[in-house]
Amino acid sequence: MKSLAVILMGTGACFATPAFAQNSWTGEGSFSASASTGNTETTHVGLGLKLNYETGRWEYGLNTSADYGETDGSETENRFLIAGNVDAQLRDRLFGYGQASYEADEFSGFESRIFAGVGLGYDIFDSEKTKWQIRGGPGIKIDEVRPVVTNGVVTTPGETEESFSVLGKSDFSYIFNENVSFTNATTGIYASESTQFTNTTALTASLTNTLSARVSFDVRHDTNPPEGFEATDTTTKVSLVYKLGE
Repeated sequence: MKSLAVILMGTGACFATPAFAQNSWTGEGSFSASASTGNTETTHVGLGLKLNYETGRWEYGLNTSADYGETDGSETENRFLIAGNVDAQLRDRLFGYGQASYEADEFSGFESRIFAGVGLGYDIFDSEKTKWQIRGGPGIKIDEVRPVVTNGVVTTPGETEESFSVLGKSDFSYIFNENVSFTNATTGIYASESTQFTNTTALTASLTNTLSARVSFDVRHDTNPPEGFEATDTTTKVSLVYKLGE
């Protein structure tokens, strides 16, 4: 729950700044929640915040999210992600970037995962309806691997894996009409110890000028998860999205 509180405070801080009030920042905030009762009682809360700021040939981005869930009073989900990037336009569609991310997931084989890298990107399509941007380059990945515990005994100690890595990322969006849009974001981080793949597909429908409903499907895959953990996690989510700025 601390992760959710951090995002809430961060969102409030953004609204409070003069820059945001003047619409220098653009982006969106999202909220999802679900609950079930009966034989099994479950709750889920998710928050997300995406911000973007452009000035001259520079562009700054921030993406943060948190998900928390319980089943029959026991915590079953607790994941936090924060990522940031700085892009610099080099030519018409070519740009350079630097980016970093931090992820913590209580129910994965990794206590935390950090990535930092630089590289080049290119806007393949950049029209009003269709946008497709790719980027890639080298970086450093640091994984804090959880210890393996069997019957209360640590059979495999935890460790820190630091490795050279290569990032590849694709962001695609298509606007069907003024009310409905489609997005697909794919990221791959290659490293000798383990390679991460994430893909998020979403369909968003406008409810008002600032409020939208979104259905998304998220896939996270690791080629070499620690012993006892699945390689692939999937999440289907229905969210309310609030547009920030213009």
